[in-house]
Amino acid sequence: MGAGIYIHIPFCIRKCPYCDFYSVLYEKKLTDDYVKALCCHIKAYREYGVKADTIYFGGGTPSLLKPKQIDKILSGLNGNFNVKDAEITLEANPSSVDYEKLCEYRKTGINRISFGVQSADNRQLRFLGRLHDFDSASRAVYDAQRAGFDDISCDIMLGLSGQDMNSLNVTIDRIASLPIKHISAYMLKIEEGTAFDNDVVRRSIADEDLQCDMYLNTVERLDRLGFEQYEISNFAKEKRYSRHNMKYWQGEEYIGFGPAAHSYFNGQRFCSLSDIMKYIENPLDTKIITENNPDKTEEYIMLSLRLKRGISLKKVCELGGEELMECIKNKAEIYSQNRLCVIENDRISLTPKGFLVSNSIIASFLESGS
Repeated sequence: MGAGIYIHIPFCIRKCPYCDFYSVLYEKKLTDDYVKALCCHIKAYREYGVKADTIYFGGGTPSLLKPKQIDKILSGLNGNFNVKDAEITLEANPSSVDYEKLCEYRKTGINRISFGVQSADNRQLRFLGRLHDFDSASRAVYDAQRAGFDDISCDIMLGLSGQDMNSLNVTIDRIASLPIKHISAYMLKIEEGTAFDNDVVRRSIADEDLQCDMYLNTVERLDRLGFEQYEISNFAKEKRYSRHNMKYWQGEEYIGFGPAAHSYFNGQRFCSLSDIMKYIENPLDTKIITENNPDKTEEYIMLSLRLKRGISLKKVCELGGEELMECIKNKAEIYSQNRLCVIENDRISLTPKGFLVSNSIIASFLESGS
């Protein structure tokens, strides 16, 4: 088992009005300088001899980088990490790729691609400020398949302005019919400080009850279409789970490169300052420690309950003691009566209905140990 590597590519042609991830406007020279800084940062890890088996290019819009820039970053990773049998994912905006570019990405070693499609309704895509329509998104997926990508994922967003259950089902059906193996489905959340952070937008989107109904409908419909739910927001055919994201949820090590990128390595959680210019000037001088020696019991419960398979009571006992295990089991029995969780042998897992209130359930389990 190896560590995961996350590469933040913080460039966008235009900032989506709902997004609060760190990003800056795309400039060609800036990307060249940034890739050099990334390679410098990557080289600093050579001394650790880290094994890695997943690499994830997230953003921003990673597909704004030229294939030769991606290749340079991957060469740096291969030269300074022990990379073997890696899942290598690139997030892509459908408007920023074509068949030839996708072929070049495939040649660099990228073997998984994730498209931010979001909706099959062009009015909803305009509401989200997306630069593509559904026809161009579909074309991008088919181009990726032709270019040799067998592992393709698409995002769907729930609760949009103008979206009702019928239009959501059309989106699910149309996206699920594409040659893809994975779908991520997220409920629209208004983040503080974004362009959507205003009352006009809040009044136009689905209320909490409708969003919940949409989520439960999505889980059920995707299941009928052959997409197994394996995490709160993620669904896969043929067990094609995101190996990289599974590292986060299973508490495994990962190392992030780039401004605002987070890491969990050598018992520390840390991130890089959200400032691209400072990162370019000295990528080794932007590290911020966020947590030393995080609580393993708390993290296991918080992260594992995001997964469909849930937590093991035996492991809870090993990490937090028999008293904690018994308290959690007693609370879970009450939740199971309300169909919020399932208790099966050694495991407690949340149902789709339970996922909707997972924060409250997790908090109550953690209170058992305080």
